[in-house]
Parts: sequence; C-alpha cells; structure tokens
Amino acid sequence: MEFLKINKGAENEVKIHYQDCGKGRPVLLIHGWPLSHEMWEYQVEDLINAGNRVITYDRRGFGQSSKPYANYTYDILAEDLKALMDYLDLQDVTLVGFSMGGGEVVRYFTNYGGARVSKVVLVSSIIPYMLQTHDNPEGVNGSVFDTMFGKLKEDRIGFLETFGKQFFGINLVNKPVSTPLMEYYRMLGSIASPKATQECMKAFVNTDFRNEARSINVPTLIIHGTEDKTVPIEASSDRAAKLIKGSRYITYDGAPHGLFYTDREKLNKDLIAFIKEPALVLS
Repeated sequence: MEFLKINKGAENEVKIHYQDCGKGRPVLLIHGWPLSHEMWEYQVEDLINAGNRVITYDRRGFGQSSKPYANYTYDILAEDLKALMDYLDLQDVTLVGFSMGGGEVVRYFTNYGGARVSKVVLVSSIIPYMLQTHDNPEGVNGSVFDTMFGKLKEDRIGFLETFGKQFFGINLVNKPVSTPLMEYYRMLGSIASPKATQECMKAFVNTDFRNEARSINVPTLIIHGTEDKTVPIEASSDRAAKLIKGSRYITYDGAPHGLFYTDREKLNKDLIAFIKEPALVLS
C-alpha cells in the first residue's frame, strides 16, 4: 500500500493513498464524489494493456487517504494533486478528472500552469459552474443542492443508496448495474469522512470555474452522457466545451453520470485513442 505524506506541521500531516501500475506514458485518474480510486477499476487494466503507466489516488477525506476535519477547498485539493505529481516526478501526463475531479484539473492549471501535463480529459465533469445564479442561469437551482445536503446530513448511507441509483441511471426499466455492484459503490462512498463528503459537495457546487477553464492550454477531451441527471450536460460540459480552446467534445447518447461503468468499453476506447495522439501545446 503506497502513501504520500504531505507535512505542514506535525498536527497537519496528511497521507494520500495512491496506486502506480504499468509502464509508459503516465495517465493520472482523479475520482469523483463521493467515491474513491477504486471507481476506476474498469479503466485501469485496459489503459495498462495499451502501454500506459496508470496512477490513481484517493482524494483526502476519501478511501484510504487521511481524513482531516477541515481543508477541502479546491486550492488544497489541487495542492495535493501537485504534491503527488512532483513526488512521482511525472512528465507528459494525461490528467483525467471525473465529475468533481474536473475542478481539481482546472484549479491545477490556474495555480500551477499545468506543469507536467500534456493532455486533459474531463469526464462527466462539473466544470464550469454548477450553481444557478443571476449571472449563471444555466446552472442547477440551489434548492436541489439544499435538499441533497439535508438528506446527506440526516442519513448519509440512505442518501448514498438513493444517489447511486440516479448516478447510474437506474429506474424501473433500466438497470445497468447489478445489485451487488451498487452495494459495492455505496460502500466506497460510505468509507469517506462524513465531513469531507459535506465540504467537497460545497466546493463543487459553489466554485465558479468559468474564467479558470480558459487556463487549460493543452489538448482536451470532454466526455459527457446526455442522460446525466447528477451533473446535467446543459449546465456543464455543453458550456465547458465552448470555454476550453480547441477542446474536443464527445457525447454518449443515453449515458448516465456513472458512464465509467455503464459505457466503460466506449470510454476506454476513446481514452486510449486520445492518449495515443501526438500532444501539442495550444497557442
């Protein structure tokens, strides 16, 4: 089991759990909320077999990483990302952010200029701004998040059960995920710190990346499902594709938020093809 220690005084040490497998061009996968690095199970093997070095890690507060009570802003999370890339001395990285992880990708470019990164992939990403405001009418009404937050605090495990069904597009006629697998993903979410789960939700709902998205200056692939009810495509990737210069935008017809499982074969094929393309810095 591999850990990176981030020290800011004895009382502020945080351990970031990561896995580093395979050889070749590095691909760093950032997991979504409220899961952990295990969500990438169905991508890792295919990416390694395609000749890549694959790094996954648990965001602080989630999985097997440390669970401090505070410090879950995107600045802190991007700092953890940088520390991991520096520690492993990664170069020519394809940085993949799923859902909330898209925010870490953008903030990393804002704060660190995209150092070490040659390509970006945003999958079901929350970019550019989730919350509906007077100058962001395309966003999601705040009452939706207020309800989610209330249910999260009242019965976190019950919330994860209901949230998981929406996450994977499960309904009376569509059951793309087995019951045991749903229980597994619920377990991954339950391991997260309750406080981290709350604070990270606040971060991805309230952080405005509209201006920052323009800081991404490397080839970027954006992937989103048209039936994503968790991060509606109209409020997110439809707009991100217009903000990120030269980005390529692929929509998966009928796919839900959790397309890393429901559309895994298609996603893996698109990821591998994009990674293999020559990387050119955009002017």
